[in-house]
Amino acid sequence: MKPFYRSDRVGELIQQVLSDTLRKDINDPRLEMTTISSVKMSADLRIAKIYYTASGDPEQQQNVAIGFEKASGFLKRSLGRQLKLRYMPELKFFLDESFDYGSKIDKLLASLQDKDGPDHT
Repeated sequence: MKPFYRSDRVGELIQQVLSDTLRKDINDPRLEMTTISSVKMSADLRIAKIYYTASGDPEQQQNVAIGFEKASGFLKRSLGRQLKLRYMPELKFFLDESFDYGSKIDKLLASLQDKDGPDHT
């Protein structure tokens, strides 16, 4: 059985709190359609890599990145009030491109199935 590390638990808590904060407290229109997909913590809990999904073209995704950069202080204070950790981690935001990659693969597979027909094995 895989051990459950403290960094994993803290990462999950940060993901939950950030998701709630984005939904309830952030009024930035750039961040309206974003979802926190995962949080990876460093072993010493000093750095939180936050992965998010955002729909739209690359320009809209760049605006979302700017929105997270502008809101990072507010988000860090909000996390600090709710989690009460000894040290608040540095928040680093990254676009999670795995969903876009997965949808491209699904489209390719669907186009192959349409081309070959449903009975092709």
